[in-house]
Amino acid sequence: MEVSNCVARLRQGRQETQEELALSVGVTRQTIISIEKGRYMPSISLALKLAKHFKVSVEDIFKLQ
Repeated sequence: MEVSNCVARLRQGRQETQEELALSVGVTRQTIISIEKGRYMPSISLALKLAKHFKVSVEDIFKLQ
């Protein structure tokens, strides 16, 4: 089972850089790049931080394929 995400789309919709998002949620830019490319599955804690940052639910960001 795979998980897709829309982090890049949400970030770009806010005209935010990967660096700005990384600073906001307390990770490196490389972590954001890896999440956006689907190479890294964030921890529950980080997924919740991303959801809070974008003001959406975790389920709105991460979808089972």
